[in-house]
Amino acid sequence: FEGGRTLSAQTVEACWTSLEHVDLISAGINCALGPEKLRTHVADLASITPRFVSCYPNAGLPNALGGFDETPEMMASVLEEFARAGWLNIVGGCCGTTPAHIRAIADVMRRYPPRRADPPPRRSRYSGLEMLELRPESSFTVVGERTNVTGSRAFARLIREERYEEALGVARQQVENGANIIDVNVDEGMLDGVAVMTKFLTLLSSEPEIAKVPIMIDSSRFEVLEAGLKCVQGKGIVNSISLKEGERSFLEQARTVRRYGAAVVVMAFDEEGQATDVERRVAICRRAYRLLTEEVGFPPEDIIFDPNILTVATGIEEHNAYAKNFLEATRLIKQEMPAVKVSGGVSNISFSFRGNDPVREAMHACFLYHAIRAGMEMGIVNAGQLAVYEEIEPGLRERIEDVLFDRRPDATERLVELAETVKRRDATEVAAADTWRSLGVEERLAHALIKGITDHVEEDVEAARGEYATSLEIIEGPLMRGMQTVGDLFGEGKMFLPQVVKSARVMKRAVNHLLPYMEAERAAAGTEHQSRGKVLMATVKGDVHDIGKNIVGVVLGCNGYEVIDLGVMVPCNKIIEEAMRHEVDVVGLSGLITPSLEEMVQVAQEFDHAKLAMPILIGGATTSARHTAVKIAPKYAHDVVHVSDASRAAGVVERLLNPASREDFSRANRAAQARDVEHFKARQTTKLVPYAQACAKRWTTDWAAAPIDTPEFLGTRVLDRVPLTELIPYIDWSPFFLSWELRGKFPAILEDAVVGEEARKLHGDALTMLDRIVRDDALVARGVYGFFAANSEGDDIVLFADEGRTAEIGRVHTLRQQWERKGQDVFHALADFVAPRESGRGDYIGAFACTAGHGCDELCRMYDRDHDDYSSILAKALADRLAEAFAEWLHAKVRREWGFGRQENLTPEDLVEEKYRGIRPAPGYPACPDHTEKRSLFTWLDAGNAAGMTLTESCAMLPAASVSGLYFAHPESRYFAVDRITREQVESYALRKGMPVSEVERWLAPNLGYDA
Repeated sequence: FEGGRTLSAQTVEACWTSLEHVDLISAGINCALGPEKLRTHVADLASITPRFVSCYPNAGLPNALGGFDETPEMMASVLEEFARAGWLNIVGGCCGTTPAHIRAIADVMRRYPPRRADPPPRRSRYSGLEMLELRPESSFTVVGERTNVTGSRAFARLIREERYEEALGVARQQVENGANIIDVNVDEGMLDGVAVMTKFLTLLSSEPEIAKVPIMIDSSRFEVLEAGLKCVQGKGIVNSISLKEGERSFLEQARTVRRYGAAVVVMAFDEEGQATDVERRVAICRRAYRLLTEEVGFPPEDIIFDPNILTVATGIEEHNAYAKNFLEATRLIKQEMPAVKVSGGVSNISFSFRGNDPVREAMHACFLYHAIRAGMEMGIVNAGQLAVYEEIEPGLRERIEDVLFDRRPDATERLVELAETVKRRDATEVAAADTWRSLGVEERLAHALIKGITDHVEEDVEAARGEYATSLEIIEGPLMRGMQTVGDLFGEGKMFLPQVVKSARVMKRAVNHLLPYMEAERAAAGTEHQSRGKVLMATVKGDVHDIGKNIVGVVLGCNGYEVIDLGVMVPCNKIIEEAMRHEVDVVGLSGLITPSLEEMVQVAQEFDHAKLAMPILIGGATTSARHTAVKIAPKYAHDVVHVSDASRAAGVVERLLNPASREDFSRANRAAQARDVEHFKARQTTKLVPYAQACAKRWTTDWAAAPIDTPEFLGTRVLDRVPLTELIPYIDWSPFFLSWELRGKFPAILEDAVVGEEARKLHGDALTMLDRIVRDDALVARGVYGFFAANSEGDDIVLFADEGRTAEIGRVHTLRQQWERKGQDVFHALADFVAPRESGRGDYIGAFACTAGHGCDELCRMYDRDHDDYSSILAKALADRLAEAFAEWLHAKVRREWGFGRQENLTPEDLVEEKYRGIRPAPGYPACPDHTEKRSLFTWLDAGNAAGMTLTESCAMLPAASVSGLYFAHPESRYFAVDRITREQVESYALRKGMPVSEVERWLAPNLGYDA
């Protein structure tokens, strides 16, 4: 077990998912190169399995003399840390351990209780080399369909001609295009299905970029399905079995599938044939469910029903209701058997239009849109050809939906008529030159760098190659001189961050053009390029925000440092592995959400365990110098430096890597951190009132006389596509400029004596890009919101299914202030602003989730391919602003629909200053700092299906440009900061949430008023 994977390349989570169907006593990890190498992986295993956890490490790495270097004391010391963390039940030794090792381990284990684990939530999980978990908030699961000989002529030809390497390329393309699962079908009359399935899956297993996803083995012949099961390492899916040959055959096949640990697709097909109406589809699935769960012992979450997606618009009248029958059957299946999944072959719906891909893609998008809302969680589709529902031309969409819902007798004829006219259009843009083009090549390159002009970079670099002996001389000569000028101007405050990023775009394009020439020149000369130093950067595990990290990377690159960017959601072990592999000089950790702070603590601790010595830079919106000093720096024996903004990054790295300044800088940093620690300890002595006392001094009002408005509806409403033109007037531009380190309030910043000129240019670029985004529909705004009957109960807010207020559908768990500031006699919790149950009055709260980030990744990838950091960062910053504008626009809509906002006449400035009734606090912010409340919020709103929004394991929202929160309507509701709380409130909160105290402490670490 090495590098976070088993010898067969599975992650810990994927391996456990493959084995969890077996009634095991324990699951464990053995061998490796000593216990230290197993640390993070034992922790991961302990977090996901309800079984006992064992660990039998080797005594380190075998040495040249055939022995092992780890002493009994060394091994026992590391394993003691595992036991202290609560990870272990069974401990032993593997290669190189002796009775002395076991004795030392046993002695330390006597001091600790064995691990006790809560059963993990029952969710559908599948695995290849990595695990795929379908959570309530997960988006639609795409099963790639192109590795199917009956659905892809190209794939079928490759398989028949035994061109397996090219056939694997089809699978690879499906994964690259976003398929979560790969469907493999080799049912063809002239093929030996067992042999071909075996060979293809065996070859596929050696391709980690494909094998990382789960495999759906697809065949109408059970011997082919079983052959596939024998080849699949992970927990795959069998597609499919049915009742068409009766219960005996069905049960035999189901028991075989269960023995292999796979999930199963069941077709709505019985002894009487294929079900086409609603009643038979549901009845067959109900019957299969009973047999699978009661006779075979199949967990419901491993059952996937396919209620038959059949072709419509065939011209045969009895086919007209096929689509709407599928949708209604799906709705009833999910209502009756909520833990199962529903899937289907989406392309079946459009077979009538073979050869007309635009119409077929539009039909798939329309059908999926409605199927997902009916409860279909996964589908077999071409992952590279999914149209966006909102982008389908309205006339075409209407005619497709007429067919799908059988709304009119001539629906098929009208769609066929329109299909003949459907065409695709493309648009291109051209650029113009300027007078500076008449200058010499060095002056042209310098001008392009300083002005950020990319139009002629390759042309000018080619011209420079004719004047310089090597490509490296071009980089170290005119290009670096130009960047030095940029750096000097930035350092002097005469140039601003947006300009620097534009300059870096030019530099990257130039270097990228020279790269092949440089590599050839280095190979011929036997030399290597020397940079000022290597900096590895990563957004930590669970976090998806990277604008700030990207900007810092650009600034460092402009100053001659080699930047290795690992991207977002990077696990600790990968950061360590890459830092060691690249022999970097500095590591930069970034994060936006508060759970990232704890992840940074973990990374620092693991750096220390790994005996690394490079400095760590800490940055991101939620980070602070104080948190770095108190929580992160003590975990690492070497320099940990908080970097507050991009303009400081290059100076900090320079002082850390310069032997003449490093010692003094390190000493000053540690002294500043010591002061921060002292300030923190002094603050810890500030009085926190007992939780019961804070509850007794809650905010209250005369609820009998309080104004409670009734919203227009209860439940949720989906906003499938909000025109961006409606959101743009709601943009608050001030944070946009701040993200580029241009400080000032909009619109006054445009006339600022220092930054005004650059602010106007940046604003102009933003407006130009916004126009392009709107014109090209490059970003899609989707959201969902709702109103719920509610009452408070202590510090919880109870949500009810309807006005009857008897059926509870969930709770908002809120936290109460306990920090006693001078003169304070009220301690707020959000629950205070909702009428208590005992008041006898029914109240309401609202909830929302919205995003403007759909399409942002694709847009940024396009810019990244062109080495255009400026446009990539600008696009992300605009998506963030549009998401916040969406939240503001939606809040105004909600106030009107709640009744109390209909007379509003607010200016954009009024909205920024929140001159309206009510509040919209968001989980993770000061009034409700617990990010895990988003999980409930996303479930109530069905945000995954309704808005395409999901949560990472750290509860960061995807897409990154997303906002979610609650609505409170009481006129006196207000924002506040919970700040620090006592252990007694944490224990109460954990009990109410049904979460272990230790887990609550991890999520609320910045708010704890005690040492956990």
